[in-house]
This record gives sequence, structure tokens and C-alpha cells, in this order.
Amino acid sequence: MRTSLVCAAALVVTAAVVSAQSPAATESKVFGGKIITIAYSSPRVNGRVGKLFGKDGRIGQDRTYPVWRAGANAATTFHTDGALEVGGLAVPAGDYTLYVDLTDPANWKLIINKQTGQWGLTYNQAQDLGRVPMAMAKPPALVEELRYTLTEAGGNKGTLTLAWENVVASVPFTVK
Repeated sequence: MRTSLVCAAALVVTAAVVSAQSPAATESKVFGGKIITIAYSSPRVNGRVGKLFGKDGRIGQDRTYPVWRAGANAATTFHTDGALEVGGLAVPAGDYTLYVDLTDPANWKLIINKQTGQWGLTYNQAQDLGRVPMAMAKPPALVEELRYTLTEAGGNKGTLTLAWENVVASVPFTVK
């Protein structure tokens, strides 16, 4: 009994430490009367400057796959109450998962995927609604915590931005 309690306590502490390293985060705003929400886990750079994106631009030094869950832990979710146009892609109201195609380190593509509820590493390309190019930039300073922002660009228009370490990638959207 005592061993079971010690093991259970160790699991709780381990889960808390892992969660603290990539805590849950949410970005939610109203555009054109419609709510858009991104829910994700926010990893930290944690001293790994220059090591997060390998020499080929892919996440991690030893990763061989070009699709990133664009967060940590469970897959990053994207909800919209209304139809959108994201970087030219028609996105009906509903729930989606966001990934990022890192094949070309200088030209990321946001992937909007129809599969939902999966762990972040479970990616099914057949479920892609589509991929859109992201505008790439360097932040003025290190971005320690991965973050998504939804910024108004006037009326029913906005910008979805992902920033982490030494990268800022964004894509415009319009609420239809």
C-alpha cells in the first residue's frame, strides 16, 4: 500500500513538472462578431537557444519529420464560430487542429487539419483542410514562451501569429 502511494505521488509530481514546463495557454478574441480560439501548450526555450529548430529548420535537433504540432503535449486546437478565410483558404465554422509545415525553414506553412482530439504527434495528412504560407520574421528579442496571438487588423480582419525563440510566423484572416 505504501509503495503504491509513493508511486502515485511521484507520478503526480512528474506530471506537474512536465505541465509547468509547457503549461496550457489560450488565445481567444472576437472578430466580426465571431469568437476565434486557439488552445495549446506553451513550451519554453529553457536555455535551448539555437537548438529548437534544427539546422534544416525542423523542430528539434534529431527530428526527421517536417510537420510540427506547433505547441507541446496535446495537439493545438483552433475553433471558430464563423466561416473564415485564412491566408486564402476557406475555413468553415468549427473545430480544427493546427500544425506547421517546416519543410522550408524560411517559408513555413500553417496546416489546418480536420482531425481533432488527438495527441500532438498524431498527424494525418489526409485530414488536412489545407495549408497556407506564413509570413516569416525575427522577433526583436528572444521569445521564451511559445505564444499565439490574434490581432485585429480592422473590421472583420485579423492576423494569427505564432512566436517562439527566434521566429515569428503569421497569416492574415478574414471573418466571412
